[in-house]
Amino acid sequence: MSLRARRTRDRILEASLRLFNEQGAPHVTTNDIAQELGISPGNLHYHFRHKGDIVAELFARFRARADAILAVPAGRGTNVEDVWLFLHLLFEQVRDHRFLFRDLDELVSRDRRLRASLADVVDGVARTAGDLFRGLRAAGELRAGDEEIDALAQSVAMTVTYWLSYRALRPSPLVGEDPVGRGVFQALVAVAPFLRGESRSLLAGLSRRYLE
Repeated sequence: MSLRARRTRDRILEASLRLFNEQGAPHVTTNDIAQELGISPGNLHYHFRHKGDIVAELFARFRARADAILAVPAGRGTNVEDVWLFLHLLFEQVRDHRFLFRDLDELVSRDRRLRASLADVVDGVARTAGDLFRGLRAAGELRAGDEEIDALAQSVAMTVTYWLSYRALRPSPLVGEDPVGRGVFQALVAVAPFLRGESRSLLAGLSRRYLE
């Protein structure tokens, strides 16, 4: 692929992501994307035959970034800041690719491969959260049984997956409020009751940042 073609492809993906996030993927057509870029529909179709191909490529980019976040720190013990950073980075990707989560049911109903791939990501979120919690328990910073850790990890995965949909049903947020930041806060406060000593105090301080 030539440099010019690669640049055009990247521009299409950037414009599509912006329009999908603003309007929802079901409400954006390939003609809308071409018009936004000032190119012909034929030029766009040269790079992506269908809108589903654009969605798939955007998801692939999201997944690559999510997979990097899901890697548990190796070679050292787990601390509560690892949990905070994990959630913060993950919710940043949810914000940047929010159309995937806001239009979740409709998108996955149309594409079985997307459904399976997104399910893998959600499972990975729960698995990494569980590994982090078990690491905190091994360090004596968290008190919880195996079943409680598994349930807490699933709760974190559900919050990440459905937080934007939940917020869409709520009254309009306060001016300046970051709904994604509130999602991080919700996930963190669910962990707090299981923490001990300084870890609980540190997590409380990290959580309050999202309310300021």
